[in-house]
Amino acid sequence: MSKAVKPGKAVRLDLAADEPLSLPDIITPGLSVLFSGINPGLHAATTGRHFAGRSNRFWQTLHLAGFTPERLRPEDDMRLLDYGCGLTTVVARPTVTAAEVSLAELRAGVRAFNLKVAQYRPRHVAFLSKVAYGAVLNCKDVQWGRQPTKLYGATIWVLPNPSGLNRRFRLEDLVRAYSELCVACR
Repeated sequence: MSKAVKPGKAVRLDLAADEPLSLPDIITPGLSVLFSGINPGLHAATTGRHFAGRSNRFWQTLHLAGFTPERLRPEDDMRLLDYGCGLTTVVARPTVTAAEVSLAELRAGVRAFNLKVAQYRPRHVAFLSKVAYGAVLNCKDVQWGRQPTKLYGATIWVLPNPSGLNRRFRLEDLVRAYSELCVACR
């Protein structure tokens, strides 16, 4: 059983603890889109806020793509629900980089992830990584954008991860990719 962090409360990460740190989902039934990362970043998990790293471009990208009328901050992550958006991850264990998540961990997280999608029924699921999508749908050749398959009725999208560590995509590229999904959500 993982220990959830109270949002906004900074904690010290004890890597020797019996119960690993996790980041609570922001989810409710009938969302327009459920954004899913591979796993929480260490900084996000220790603060209890999604996409909390200073170099993470998630909140800026969402605003510029049209999902939110203002740029939200990590402290505002619960407000995403007001705009029909939610957040989850495939793997609960936080890491410094997503590269630390093994394929076995991804595959182990698929069942719980699928149960969330089946229970909450978002209209769209946006994987913020080809790796996460590939693990959930068990496919290797993944393209960016809207996917031809559905997951429990949800249209699937694969979008670039806005992490500051992912500099292959400029902010303009992220905004363009996320804007396509935003238009489809209307």
